[in-house]
Amino acid sequence: MVPVPDFTLRQLAYLVAVADAGTISAAARELHVSPSALSDALSELDRLLGTPLTLRRRAHGATLTSAGAHVVGRARPLLAAARELAAELRGVPGELVGPITIGCYPTLVPTVLPTLLHDFAAAHPRVELHLLEVTHDRLAGRIESGEVDVAFVYETLVPGCPRRERLFALPAHVLLSAEDPLAGAGAVRLEDLVERDLILLDAPPSSEHTLSMFAARGLTPRVRHRTGSYEAVRTLVGRGLGYGVLVQRPANSRSYEGYPLAVKEIEPPVEPVGIDVIWSASVDPPERVRALIEFAHSIRWTGGAA
Repeated sequence: MVPVPDFTLRQLAYLVAVADAGTISAAARELHVSPSALSDALSELDRLLGTPLTLRRRAHGATLTSAGAHVVGRARPLLAAARELAAELRGVPGELVGPITIGCYPTLVPTVLPTLLHDFAAAHPRVELHLLEVTHDRLAGRIESGEVDVAFVYETLVPGCPRRERLFALPAHVLLSAEDPLAGAGAVRLEDLVERDLILLDAPPSSEHTLSMFAARGLTPRVRHRTGSYEAVRTLVGRGLGYGVLVQRPANSRSYEGYPLAVKEIEPPVEPVGIDVIWSASVDPPERVRALIEFAHSIRWTGGAA
């Protein structure tokens, strides 16, 4: 006889929901249950596992104990597998069904996601696409745990050892105000910029990549402003507050405020930056995730998207 655990998947799901929401009441609203029912389920789970999993204090929310954090980490892949089983049983043969959580580096979101959300979703309407904008450093462990099924990232500094395929590659470029004296040049040397003000996109790996290009030529740029926002870089450059070094190339040649911008190639040319799709190396992806990977690989990424 197969041993049957005392606790249920529902109790685990309640614990994970509380861990994500931070409070009993917020988790209860998300799950459409009463706070008292949720609290009772957590107390019963504590009893069955023989240890407190949460610390619950009025007006202070709910926090995980070390045991609770361990259980949540083990529960996530169990719940994902249960959802996968249900989705497989409910789908029509040949039809892709179920959720896909897509991680995406923020500056790649406007490049990669529109095609996926429009074309792939139209071809597979019963696949639920959930989006997670995440920088490389905050992606650590999420592919391995199953929290993220697939992610679109720059090739550098990807945590862990996921499977990957190259989608396209782009060299970095210099972004200038249209009023900048260098805006009329055919290309720009980093040596011509090093004494000027840099508006640095300060989000891993973009910041490291920009600074490494200068370091490779024995240069140290003068950083005037740091921002984690791609559009903020374009806006500040449009205002004439400095130059930027970026990879993605939107079709729009103006800043968020409407100021004209100039895109200039770097001379001598720099190594292109690869954009990869990555997924777990330890677990074979379900059919719908494989279909998404194949779809992304089949796209001919062009123009501002590649």
